[in-house]
Amino acid sequence: MADLLLGQVVSFQGDPFVQADAARHLANGAVLIDAGRIAAVGDAADLRARHPQARVHDYDRALISAGFVDAHVHYPQTAIIASWGKRLIDWLNTYTFPEEMRFADSAYADTIANRYLDLVLARGTTTVCTYATIHPASVDAIFTAAQSRGMRLYAGKTCMDRNAPAGLTDTAQSAYDDSKTLLQKWHGVGRLSYVITPRFSPTSTPEQLAALGALWREYPDCLMQTHLSEQLDEIAWVKDLFPQSRDYLDTYEAQGLLREGALYGHAIHLTEREKSRLIEAGASLIHCPTSNTFIGSGLFDMGLARHLRVGLATDTGGGSSFSMLRTMAAAYEVAQLRGQSLHPSQLWWLATQGSARALHADHQIGNIAVGMEADLAIIDLASTPAIAQATARAEDIWQAVFPTIMMGDDRAIAAVWVQGSNVKYS
Repeated sequence: MADLLLGQVVSFQGDPFVQADAARHLANGAVLIDAGRIAAVGDAADLRARHPQARVHDYDRALISAGFVDAHVHYPQTAIIASWGKRLIDWLNTYTFPEEMRFADSAYADTIANRYLDLVLARGTTTVCTYATIHPASVDAIFTAAQSRGMRLYAGKTCMDRNAPAGLTDTAQSAYDDSKTLLQKWHGVGRLSYVITPRFSPTSTPEQLAALGALWREYPDCLMQTHLSEQLDEIAWVKDLFPQSRDYLDTYEAQGLLREGALYGHAIHLTEREKSRLIEAGASLIHCPTSNTFIGSGLFDMGLARHLRVGLATDTGGGSSFSMLRTMAAAYEVAQLRGQSLHPSQLWWLATQGSARALHADHQIGNIAVGMEADLAIIDLASTPAIAQATARAEDIWQAVFPTIMMGDDRAIAAVWVQGSNVKYS
């Protein structure tokens, strides 16, 4: 039987960074879900009349949105989120690497994978793109947990063959072999996609990067994710490690790791050459605002969104929140510090359709349109007294949404639908 969801419906007919009227709002709208997909979108009274047998879910004045898409996370860092922050390299050595060592235990990996997905689903996130650890079992754990929930999920084994503890390093050959085995096991199974995942150039030799570039040429429909130009001292380190490279991006480009389908997290301190090559190659940048402020990395240039695919991400656990609402708020604040005022519709797009586009999945997720997969978040726009009093003064939908962006948390998530099923995790 089909399900009919009633409420305010927000969707996108284009990119609000380049099209002023891209956002669409139905004040008395409805979304019909059938067989896990969106079958119709329109006026509530009209769809109720046309589908009298559908199960009705009346969300009143709540907002019916596409589920949030978190385009860059490290699920193995779930337990160390909000650890007292240092600079990037210190943070990795002090918190990240010791925690990731624990994922040699497959039972621990299973526990954290399930905990992580429960936490993000409770906050309206229905798709993530995540790094695992070097352990193949960590990839199995997150894919298995996502599969049991019906989620669309992207993940890959993190590869490192230098500048990491012995228990967290592989080799160029084993990184290739393990990644290929996992790719063949999981990629395209249901809603799961494998992502080729060198952590970043400082922890991979040119030989390992080249091996993963070769793997990507063999499986060009996969995505590739890594980090780029997060902190100035990191960039100086890369220059010392790769004296032959023109810049940080060139360490990837020289090994076949730059083209469409490449996802670069952070990308804060880019040279003009790097910007030009990223645009020319059609790569994606993933903005991680709470991480960039928490670890003191810098301020992302959202002006790049007019020229590149840009997604939004919590960057758990360098990021300080599992919530994409909090991440949107941080993105707004970061842009303000750069003199770039982001409209609420642009923030919402970044957390849904923009991130889906960065993952080359905007034909499947991230929007409310006929034929899309039915991953939805139902947002209470009056979830706390402070938000309710601000929303009551709103003159349009985006004025009503903005207080929830800036002050909302998991209390704002009234319901979550994954592949057409109503799920509730807390």
